[in-house]
Amino acid sequence: MVERVLATEEALALIELLTEKHGPVMFHQSGGCCDGSSPMCYPEGDLILGDQDVCLGEIGGAPFYMHKNQYDYWKHTQIILDVVDGRGGMFSLEGVEGKRFLTRSRAFSTAELKELGLIQ
Repeated sequence: MVERVLATEEALALIELLTEKHGPVMFHQSGGCCDGSSPMCYPEGDLILGDQDVCLGEIGGAPFYMHKNQYDYWKHTQIILDVVDGRGGMFSLEGVEGKRFLTRSRAFSTAELKELGLIQ
Protein backbone atom coordinates (compact mmCIF):
# COMPACT_ATOMS: atom_id res chain seq x y z
CA MET A 1 0.00 0.00 0.00
CA VAL A 2 1.25 3.45 -0.88
CA GLU A 3 1.85 5.64 2.15
CA ARG A 4 0.66 9.24 1.90
CA VAL A 5 2.97 10.46 4.65
CA LEU A 6 6.49 9.37 5.65
CA ALA A 7 9.16 10.74 7.98
CA THR A 8 12.94 10.90 7.85
CA GLU A 9 15.00 9.21 10.57
CA GLU A 10 15.74 12.65 12.05
CA ALA A 11 12.03 13.48 12.20
CA LEU A 12 11.23 10.12 13.78
CA ALA A 13 13.90 10.71 16.46
CA LEU A 14 12.43 14.14 17.26
CA ILE A 15 8.91 12.70 17.41
CA GLU A 16 10.19 10.11 19.89
CA LEU A 17 11.80 12.83 22.03
CA LEU A 18 8.66 14.97 21.98
CA THR A 19 6.49 11.96 22.86
CA GLU A 20 8.74 11.18 25.84
CA LYS A 21 8.39 14.78 27.07
CA HIS A 22 4.73 15.49 26.24
CA GLY A 23 2.98 12.15 25.79
CA PRO A 24 1.28 11.21 22.51
CA VAL A 25 1.54 13.87 19.79
CA MET A 26 -0.25 14.67 16.56
CA PHE A 27 0.52 16.70 13.44
CA HIS A 28 -1.54 19.11 11.40
CA GLN A 29 -0.22 20.62 8.19
CA SER A 30 -0.79 24.34 8.66
CA GLY A 31 -2.77 26.10 5.97
CA GLY A 32 -0.53 29.14 5.79
CA CYS A 33 -1.98 31.65 8.26
CA CYS A 34 0.17 32.52 11.27
CA ASP A 35 2.86 29.88 10.83
CA GLY A 36 3.14 29.65 7.07
CA SER A 37 2.60 26.20 5.61
CA SER A 38 4.35 24.30 8.37
CA PRO A 39 3.65 20.90 9.84
CA MET A 40 2.57 21.69 13.38
CA CYS A 41 3.12 19.25 16.25
CA TYR A 42 0.73 19.33 19.20
CA PRO A 43 0.02 17.14 22.21
CA GLU A 44 -2.61 14.71 20.94
CA GLY A 45 -6.05 16.20 21.50
CA ASP A 46 -4.87 19.81 21.96
CA LEU A 47 -5.96 20.77 18.45
CA ILE A 48 -9.67 20.37 17.84
CA LEU A 49 -10.13 18.63 14.50
CA GLY A 50 -13.07 19.39 12.27
CA ASP A 51 -15.13 17.43 9.76
CA GLN A 52 -12.91 18.81 6.98
CA ASP A 53 -9.63 17.46 8.42
CA VAL A 54 -8.21 14.41 6.63
CA CYS A 55 -5.88 11.92 8.34
CA LEU A 56 -3.11 11.05 5.87
CA GLY A 57 -1.59 8.36 8.08
CA GLU A 58 0.73 7.99 11.04
CA ILE A 59 4.41 8.73 11.45
CA GLY A 60 6.23 7.51 14.53
CA GLY A 61 2.85 6.63 16.01
CA ALA A 62 1.58 10.20 15.56
CA PRO A 63 -1.41 10.88 13.30
CA PHE A 64 -0.86 13.45 10.54
CA TYR A 65 -3.82 15.62 9.46
CA MET A 66 -4.45 18.20 6.77
CA HIS A 67 -7.53 20.28 5.97
CA LYS A 68 -9.50 18.90 3.01
CA ASN A 69 -8.99 22.04 0.92
CA GLN A 70 -5.23 21.71 1.30
CA TYR A 71 -5.39 17.94 0.80
CA ASP A 72 -7.14 18.47 -2.54
CA TYR A 73 -4.08 20.42 -3.63
CA TRP A 74 -1.52 17.93 -2.20
CA LYS A 75 -3.27 14.60 -2.87
CA HIS A 76 -1.00 13.79 -5.83
CA THR A 77 2.10 13.96 -3.63
CA GLN A 78 3.65 11.97 -0.85
CA ILE A 79 4.36 14.11 2.21
CA ILE A 80 7.79 13.55 3.76
CA LEU A 81 8.22 15.02 7.24
CA ASP A 82 11.77 16.19 7.87
CA VAL A 83 13.47 18.29 10.51
CA VAL A 84 15.99 21.14 10.29
CA ASP A 85 17.72 23.42 12.75
CA GLY A 86 15.90 26.64 13.60
CA ARG A 87 12.62 27.91 14.97
CA GLY A 88 9.36 26.98 13.33
CA GLY A 89 5.77 27.68 14.22
CA MET A 90 5.42 29.29 17.61
CA PHE A 91 2.69 26.85 18.68
CA SER A 92 4.49 23.69 17.57
CA LEU A 93 6.14 21.56 20.28
CA GLU A 94 9.56 21.23 18.64
CA GLY A 95 10.35 24.97 18.79
CA VAL A 96 12.01 24.83 22.20
CA GLU A 97 14.32 22.07 20.94
CA GLY A 98 15.95 24.46 18.43
CA LYS A 99 14.49 22.37 15.60
CA ARG A 100 11.56 22.72 13.26
CA PHE A 101 9.59 20.23 11.25
CA LEU A 102 9.56 20.77 7.51
CA THR A 103 7.35 19.27 4.83
CA ARG A 104 9.03 17.89 1.74
CA SER A 105 7.12 16.09 -0.98
CA ARG A 106 7.40 14.04 -4.11
CA ALA A 107 4.86 13.42 -6.83
CA PHE A 108 3.33 9.96 -6.86
CA SER A 109 4.13 7.79 -9.86
CA THR A 110 1.35 6.79 -12.26
CA ALA A 111 1.26 3.32 -10.67
CA GLU A 112 0.94 4.84 -7.18
CA LEU A 113 -1.82 7.19 -8.34
CA LYS A 114 -3.71 4.17 -9.70
CA GLU A 115 -3.23 2.27 -6.44
CA LEU A 116 -4.58 5.25 -4.51
CA GLY A 117 -7.58 5.43 -6.84
CA LEU A 118 -6.73 8.94 -8.01
CA ILE A 119 -6.59 7.88 -11.68
CA GLN A 120 -7.79 4.87 -13.64
